[in-house]
Amino acid sequence: MIRINLLPYREKKKQAGLQKQVFLFGGSFLALLLILGGIHLFMITSIRSYEGDIKEKEEVLARLNKIAGEVEIFKKDKNVLEKKLSVISRLEENRLAPVRYLNDLNSSVPIGDAWIDRIILKESDLRLEGVARNNMVLSRFMRNLEGRSFLSAVDLVSSTQKEYSGMKFHQFVLNCKIKKQGI
Repeated sequence: MIRINLLPYREKKKQAGLQKQVFLFGGSFLALLLILGGIHLFMITSIRSYEGDIKEKEEVLARLNKIAGEVEIFKKDKNVLEKKLSVISRLEENRLAPVRYLNDLNSSVPIGDAWIDRIILKESDLRLEGVARNNMVLSRFMRNLEGRSFLSAVDLVSSTQKEYSGMKFHQFVLNCKIKKQGI
């Protein structure tokens, strides 16, 4: 006798295969969501960690910038002080120079034959105004001045004959250049 199975076994097989596929797809989707969630969580913690590092580095940078500013102020103050000290040392070195120059100038004047009425000093220019008995005395005075170590040039600006108390004298004006090592 022939047996015929009327139960829908093929449909059950299809339905079982379909359930298996849905379960597999759902599990894969769930695994994908878990993986994406894990990656997302890892990224969030990494970002927070990097943000914390950035804040910490910015604080260190702000502190170092403040220190760098203080160092710059210190350098400027140091330069100002060094300039002041150099001026003081130059003044200290040259404080006796005018006295020496006047002494040398005094010893250059021919005694009894000439005298200086006025001395004007402007930077490295020295102007001497005075009176000499005659041109020979004035010439000797100029040669004496040229022999001085602190002067580099002696020029006669003017020489005019004037009468004082019935005697004739030569009124003169000399310009002299003081060497750089001077005052």
